[in-house]
Amino acid sequence: MPSALLQDRTFLVTGANSGIGRALVEALAAGGGRVILAARSSERAAAVLEGIRARDAHARVSFLQLDLTDFASIRRAAQQVMSGGERLDVLVNNAGVAMTSGVSADGYDLTYATNHLGPFLLTNLLLPRLREAPHGRIVNVSSATHLRVRRIDWAVLDRPAVPGRAGFRAYTVSKLMNVIHAKELARRLVGTPVRTSSLHPGAVASNVWRALPQPFQWFLKLFLISNEQGARTPFFCATAPELNEVSGRYYDHSREAVPNPLADDASLGTELWTRSEAAVGAE
Repeated sequence: MPSALLQDRTFLVTGANSGIGRALVEALAAGGGRVILAARSSERAAAVLEGIRARDAHARVSFLQLDLTDFASIRRAAQQVMSGGERLDVLVNNAGVAMTSGVSADGYDLTYATNHLGPFLLTNLLLPRLREAPHGRIVNVSSATHLRVRRIDWAVLDRPAVPGRAGFRAYTVSKLMNVIHAKELARRLVGTPVRTSSLHPGAVASNVWRALPQPFQWFLKLFLISNEQGARTPFFCATAPELNEVSGRYYDHSREAVPNPLADDASLGTELWTRSEAAVGAE
């Protein structure tokens, strides 16, 4: 059933062709929102669009080509959004990878490029449009695994990266960066209508684990929640009216939760911003 809260709003969701992203865009479209599905594969996104339109022929959904591992692709996608002249109310930085290997087109470790640097650049480029919205929002999908991190080795954002399989620690640090990024954005956006948040979606059987060997993926997913369950907290952070009054908070099970203490260190927020800006090129 369409909701009056969503019908006048436009949502851009990254990683929207599978997993939590797919479940989220389906829920937002069902609620009457205008939804932009941002993903690499037009073929896989087409299947999602067809499924949504089969349920509602009037659904307002569209595809945006976006590769978060490629800064040039991010700039093209952002330019397409900005030049379209349409409003943008909510950006959900959902796409992510874990236990992957390789180096991005720009020379950075794929885990950090996908999970942090790409979303950082995309967010910066879309900020002018988000600031025009009555209640703009930036939602970073993080993970409770960020609580395990005790320090950040800033060398992980150096280029060129050394090819190799990034372990679980790279994933946890990149997820901490998502939380710090949301908090630093909140500080920088004081006095604007834009609010930020980060969240733990739960331990979800999503495509984020695609780099693991298939037998281990199958076993792991026996203990994980569904993508639809995992989309509930991102949906809450993207739509809940009460979040119009707060910014920079971290959520779990659609409730505010306590993040890693490192995320509250403003000096780390400044450091992350400065290094990320240098990596992607100041905009």
